[in-house]
Amino acid sequence: MQRLVELANYMSAEFGRTLDRFGLRRSAGRTGICFDNAMAESFFGALKNERVSRVTYLTREVARQDITRYIEFWYNRKRLHSAVGYRPPREVHAEYEKLRIAA
Repeated sequence: MQRLVELANYMSAEFGRTLDRFGLRRSAGRTGICFDNAMAESFFGALKNERVSRVTYLTREVARQDITRYIEFWYNRKRLHSAVGYRPPREVHAEYEKLRIAA
């Protein structure tokens, strides 16, 4: 898989100045800090290990459809995630929404 947007775009001095001008905080820290993108790296690692490396895709469109199905119907709804108490993300999000609306 090829990354659509490289991190270097977000670490450039020009981009940093623009964020500073608007008082925005950078979502990524200094170059070489491995924890900045840990959640995304974990997700893509799981995606590659659990799905992409186990399937041969004949076309990009077939790959796109299969990966979308995997994310929407398995990863988000059924796969248990340790970071949220071994519950599926969809369940955690529904609980969050209930609490948010009640507040």
